[in-house]
Amino acid sequence: MSIFEQASIQKIRFPSERGDLTTEQLWDLPLQAKNSHFDLDSIAKDVNANLKSVTEESFVSTTNSPAKSKYELMLEIVKHVIAHKLKANEAQLVRAANAAKKAKLLGILSEKQDEALKSLTPEELAKQIADLS
Repeated sequence: MSIFEQASIQKIRFPSERGDLTTEQLWDLPLQAKNSHFDLDSIAKDVNANLKSVTEESFVSTTNSPAKSKYELMLEIVKHVIAHKLKANEAQLVRAANAAKKAKLLGILSEKQDEALKSLTPEELAKQIADLS
């Protein structure tokens, strides 16, 4: 079962400074906010702190408490959303760089074509003009 199926079955909510959020609402949050703590990084830190607070180290017992399992699931979900958004941001940067390079190359190509036209003799220019009429 996927982590998102588990979250919907358990009706997982993520505490934030603006109230509890559903799993779907995590996708709308920025990775980091400049002026508030309403972002994925803050939520991940809060969930991680809660996980650490319910984790009791035992050298005998290997069972997880329900609270620990819940916070582990919550942390995995937030980390998944963060990883997805980081990958999308990286892809967007690559697309922007490629678009800038393409625009530069098109500009240079246009200049080269203009230079090629300027190097034609008057007779060649006249012939091309006549061919266009």
